[in-house]
Amino acid sequence: MEAGERTARFRLGKETYEAAEVLSQVYHALSEKGYDPVEQLVGYLLSGDPAYITTHLGARNLVARVERDELLEELVRCFVAKRAQS
Repeated sequence: MEAGERTARFRLGKETYEAAEVLSQVYHALSEKGYDPVEQLVGYLLSGDPAYITTHLGARNLVARVERDELLEELVRCFVAKRAQS
């Protein structure tokens, strides 16, 4: 097989609980401040700009401790699990 023909494998870490907890806490902080948490999280995940996340309840510092790919992984995992239950 030539290079570029093989499927790249992405190894998942054990950070799922931490990512889920961070998402939950950041969602809560954004909601409490009156922001649309989905819009703000999408803005952050796409751009990497922490200004999308409020400093309320330490949410900005908290989200900075988890890599964006880990947050996306958790979101996809939850979406797929929910769809599998339907």
